[in-house]
Amino acid sequence: MMLSFFDQFMSPTYMGIPLIALAITLPWILYPTPTSRWINNRLLTLQGWFINRLTQQIFLPINQEGHKWATLLMSLMMFLITLNMLGLLPYTFTPTTQLSLNMAFAVPLWLATVIIGMRNQPTAALGHLLPEGTPTPLIPVLIIIETISLFIRPLALGVRLTANLTAGHLLIQLIATAAFVLLPMMPTVAILTATVLFLLTLLEVAVAMIQAYVFVLLLSLYLQENV
Repeated sequence: MMLSFFDQFMSPTYMGIPLIALAITLPWILYPTPTSRWINNRLLTLQGWFINRLTQQIFLPINQEGHKWATLLMSLMMFLITLNMLGLLPYTFTPTTQLSLNMAFAVPLWLATVIIGMRNQPTAALGHLLPEGTPTPLIPVLIIIETISLFIRPLALGVRLTANLTAGHLLIQLIATAAFVLLPMMPTVAILTATVLFLLTLLEVAVAMIQAYVFVLLLSLYLQENV
């Protein structure tokens, strides 16, 4: 029986138990635990340097009030990067190809930024719904458009992450299937196809990291508007 290419995105189960919980738990096991010693090993030093550089890059334009979110957002970024990278290994499952999981990350965090803006500076938060200098006849239309745009943000966050990872995995599987089928008939073409597959895999590794960065970067921009 021929399986569908989309079967790889189904959440696997074992004895009726969804394995997505195991896939979500796994990243926390892979990272070394920081110690209280003054001198760490090379892995901990590299991990700390990487996290510090990303934190400075993302929170540089945000004021001091928004720096409270650093631990949450950086943990989310490392979590997403690890899930995306683990999903590129053979015989693995990528939880971030599930729209429900991505929306579970996007909606609460986006809603938290909106609530903070409404609580701390309601005038400025509502002011984003109407650009300055708008002609009077266009005010009702623009308010409706900006409101719709505001509520679409979490959907765009989740769909962007899901669509990019799903498209990359599908393309890798299609090219791998083509290389496997062409190997006995046209070995030269199969080798060229395998070369393209290797380059595409490298690109997908970059996409896996970039999409996690973009997800957190957009959340930080939403936070910047409301603090």
